[in-house]
Amino acid sequence: MTPAGHRLFARYAYAPNARGYCGPREGAVLEAVACGAGDDVDVPAVARRFSGAWPYQVLIAELAGVDDPLDEAVGRAYWTGNALTGEVDADAFGALLLERFAGQAGHYWQHLTPDLLAEATPTHIFHVLGVYPWTRLLAPGRPEPLEVLDGCRIRPAEVVAVEAGGLRVRTRTLRFEDGRLVLAPPAEETVSTASSHGSFTGPLAPGDAVAVHWGHACDVLTTGDVAHLERLTDRQLALTNARLAREG
Repeated sequence: MTPAGHRLFARYAYAPNARGYCGPREGAVLEAVACGAGDDVDVPAVARRFSGAWPYQVLIAELAGVDDPLDEAVGRAYWTGNALTGEVDADAFGALLLERFAGQAGHYWQHLTPDLLAEATPTHIFHVLGVYPWTRLLAPGRPEPLEVLDGCRIRPAEVVAVEAGGLRVRTRTLRFEDGRLVLAPPAEETVSTASSHGSFTGPLAPGDAVAVHWGHACDVLTTGDVAHLERLTDRQLALTNARLAREG
């Protein structure tokens, strides 16, 4: 049986990987693992080739005293947030991130300098808003930076209807207004659930909460998961907007 932590990693890593944004060319393998198949797949070997997510999960595990970076609680701490996220010392995390990865993980980390430590948290939303370069490219008004930021961040969404090959969901997207990143009021959109290997989420019904990553409903969220994700997103937006204001 596929370990829960392996399946969790595959669920969130699949969509950007399938688009060629990060990790090795393992989209089909990740898709199988995300659906609970692929028992013969060496998931740790695949995960180590993700220069974005893997360093975070290694550091979370180390600082939390967990042996396995692919432990389910460690993965949840990084991707959506949980109680473990708050137990990781943010200052220690930021210092180790600089020490170990700033000079060796290429374009993922080129903006990671001591000036960014005030924003550092062991979360995916920090990686998207803080480490990625896209928040530095918003000012000219080009649509691409905002589209990438909104696609890459993980959004909670409420299922409105189950449709053929997808879901109608209610969720909040990012806007860039008056030099600030803000969340728009909830609105409906269609997201994908299609998979040749089965289902990432299992059966869904109106009212269920899902995580959306690059337009794909990749995980079912509990009420607690949604609360953690929303809180961490609000926090990171506030820190990012403070930086944007300082930079003019």
